[in-house]
Order: sequence, then C-alpha cells, then structure tokens
Amino acid sequence: MPGHLYRLLALSLAVALPGPVLAAQTYGLVVGVDQYPNDVSLDGAVRDAEDVYRAMSSAGFEVVKFTNEQARKDDIRKAWTDLVAKAAAGDTIIFTYAGHGAQMPELIAGDEADGLDEFLQLPGFDRNRAAETFNEIIVDNEMNAWFGEAESKGVHVLFVSDSCFSGGMSRSVSGKTRLAPAVTVKLAAPSQEAVDGAKVKEIDFKQVTVLAASLESQPTPEVIIDGEPRGALSWSFARAVEGSADRDDDGVITRIELEDYIFSNVKNRSEALQVPNFMPQVARSESEVVVRLTRGLPAGTDGGAAAGTTTKLVKPAKDLGWTGQIALDITGTAERPNNAEGTGTPFRWDVESGVFYTPNGDVAGENVGADRIQSVVDKFVLLDFLKAMASQNPGSVSLKPVRDIYAAGDRLRFDAPPGRYPNMLVFNLANTGEVQFLDMQAAGTESGQFKLTDVEVVKPYGADHLITIWTAEPVDVIGAVLADPKVTPQTLLQALMTRLDGKEASVAIQPLYTRETL
Repeated sequence: MPGHLYRLLALSLAVALPGPVLAAQTYGLVVGVDQYPNDVSLDGAVRDAEDVYRAMSSAGFEVVKFTNEQARKDDIRKAWTDLVAKAAAGDTIIFTYAGHGAQMPELIAGDEADGLDEFLQLPGFDRNRAAETFNEIIVDNEMNAWFGEAESKGVHVLFVSDSCFSGGMSRSVSGKTRLAPAVTVKLAAPSQEAVDGAKVKEIDFKQVTVLAASLESQPTPEVIIDGEPRGALSWSFARAVEGSADRDDDGVITRIELEDYIFSNVKNRSEALQVPNFMPQVARSESEVVVRLTRGLPAGTDGGAAAGTTTKLVKPAKDLGWTGQIALDITGTAERPNNAEGTGTPFRWDVESGVFYTPNGDVAGENVGADRIQSVVDKFVLLDFLKAMASQNPGSVSLKPVRDIYAAGDRLRFDAPPGRYPNMLVFNLANTGEVQFLDMQAAGTESGQFKLTDVEVVKPYGADHLITIWTAEPVDVIGAVLADPKVTPQTLLQALMTRLDGKEASVAIQPLYTRETL
C-alpha cells in the first residue's frame, strides 16, 4: 500500500477514535477589596483574594481576579457572564468575595422577611451619594439572578463570602470587621436583574452552594493569621483548595469534606470568634462534590492514583510556616522570654498589670508575672504548632453552649468523639501556661467519646485551649509526658515534634475564652 495511504488511514483513525472524556472544569472569580475611599478601609481582604487566587491557579482552575479599584461592578458582571458562557453542564464556577457587606431597605416590597436586602460593597459606592453610586454594589437579588444563569446551563456554583451583613461582638478584639454601615434610605427602582433574582430563593437552587464567613448574628472580624490581618474563612478555603480538605485524596472535595475542614479551621484561626454558615445547611447528598481538584484529567481517573500517591502527604510544621517563635511587645520593664522573637502583629504583655493580650486584642491571661511569662509564651508557640497540624487534618470537637466568651459561673459541656484513628489524647492548655492532662485512649483498650460535663467557669480567666489529637502512631510516650505533674508546654512540644510532626494525625482545637462578667 502506498505510503500516503498509510498516512491517510492513520489520520482517519485518529479522527474517528474518540479521545478521553475530560473531567468537569472549574472556573474562579475572585474579588477582594481593602481600599474604600468613602468608608473604613480593611487590612486583609486583598491578601485573602491573592491567597485564594494562588490556590485556585495552582489547582489548574481558570481564574479572574479583581482587587481594590479594579473591582467595578460592570467588569465583575462581564467576567461572570464570560465564565458562564465558557462553562458546560457539570462544570463549576467558584465566586469568592472578601470585603465589606451591608444592608439596606429591600428593593422589592415583601421580598425579605426582615425587610432588608444584603449587598456586597465595592470601592465606588458612597452611601452619602447612594442614588448616584448605586451601581457599585451587588445586591443579593442580583446574585441570585447570576447564579440562576449558571444553574440553567447545568453549571455548579460555589459562592464563598468572607464578609458580613449584621451582628455584634462580645469580645474586645482589635481587628476591623467586614461590616459597613447600613444604607437607611430606600434606593431607586430596582434593575430588571434584581427583579428577576427576587423571584428565585436560595431553597430553589439545586446546584448552588453558599459559604458565609459567619452566622447572621455574628460580625466577621479580621483576625491575625501568621502575623497578618486576614479573613479566617478565606485562609481556610485557600488551604482547602490546596488539597487539605480532600480527606481521601481522590481529587475532589465533597460538601461534607469541605464542611468538616472549614468549620474546624475557621474556629482555630478565628479563636472561636465566628461560626461559618453553609446554605443549604445540609449537604444534598453524602457524595455531593463542591470542588474538583483534577482539572483536565480524564473522567473517572482517581486524583491520588494519577499523582502516583496512595497516602496523603503530611508536611512538617516548619514547612507550613511555623517558626517556633511568637512576636511579643512588652509594655514596661522585664526580661524578654525565650521564643519571643517572631515577626508580625505581636502578642502584648503589660508587665505592671500582668495582662497578656493576643494579637487580636483578646485578654489571654491575667496576673501573668515574670514567673509565668515563659510558660505563657511557650503555650502559644505550642498552640501555633498544633494549628499547623490541624491545617492539614482537622478534627471535630464541641463546646456547649456555643459562645465566643463565657462568664464566671457559666456551666459548659465539652465532647471529643472517637476519631478515625485508634489512639486519642485530650489535654488543656490553660491561660496560665499550664498543661492539664485529661485523657488518653490507646489501641487495644476500651475507648469511647471523651466528655467533660457540667464544667463551671472559675478563676483564673483568660484563654484556655482544649486539645484533642487522634492518630495511629503510638502515643504512650506522649501520654507519659502529659501525665507528669511538672509537664511544661516546651516539654510537650518536644514530644509532639519527635513523635507526630510530619506524620498522620488529626488535631482539634477548642478555644475557651472567659472573664468575670460579660
């Protein structure tokens, strides 16, 4: 057969044989605003946007980003329209926003139960010229219309809102909140888009998931993470997209995996200041997928297998940015403790009063003198190490009633359920810097849920942290260290670094802030 016929035959076969069906694609739209010319500016929203953008881009998503003055409504709207046009049925669009939110009188009478619409505030909006700058807010009804456009094509939507629309705070933290003042005047007639969106309620969506930074009754504060102001939700979501939320390493993050990861890490990183809120509140199914990390792989390919791995890579804490130091500002005259040469927004110790403050401005300890300061510093060095571990494999515990701060005489219940691993350790890092051993359950022994019931809040007040660790690694040596009445945070840290750093272990952290009266 002539050579050119071979080539024609090969070409015809190449055209006729179907290629692999590619997995569903993921697209991202990222918005972050710090600079508000007509309002109080923020400090961490652009960092949030950049972090989420890097995580999404590294995952192979096609991402569009708008920050500060770039965040104009018409441009964001066009970017959304373009992404919806590109996306096919089964694809996902992730829209993330970090910045101010606010409320205003509802645009359409009877549309909202509380009579208020919520909106995302862009830099060009000026509430003193609300009628003129109205186009620089994105109203909840309009977002419903946007999401409806995607869902009508069979495209999934995940909206991550690191903002807030109402709520008050009990703790005296110093970070800015992402809540702008409400608009009190009723604005002009709504756009047709807002009218159309008002006809759609969240409950009607079948492929839209909303993840909000906090409950409706809570504000969303900027908190200090790795020495810088951040949004706890954005930080946690970026780590989730990097793969930390993919518990079984199969290349997708289910709604349940995302819930477990986000709830635990937002609690850890915000020091229990906020509780994230998912809508719908319950996953549509046990296997519902909200983020696909295997963009471009043939459908049906297992993400972990494609990467050549069978177990999830666990990084040592130092590879995650842990330094073994905290930043500390000392007010007054005192010898500087060890491990207090870190950078970024500092803890603060007032030598005369003995009050020790967190970088967020919370009172972490009272009556902290020269004899206690080293233990308190070492406690927070250890806590940062545990937070690094938890960022890769968080566990879940509960403290009830759920509050951000408790007063003297309040009665609490703490529950630590059995985990996925056979061994469990439970201990408290007290506000005095003491380590208090609570429980150890090892493989081969009778084990079950650990409970502290009817615990009363008493002096000393400040910030305690109840820690639970689950692992398949042997824990007898760590248990022996914990059981020593003279155990210090530094000794415990050394034991944990030797035995568990870089190894598979799940960590839950329950902050417990107390004071005499609220």
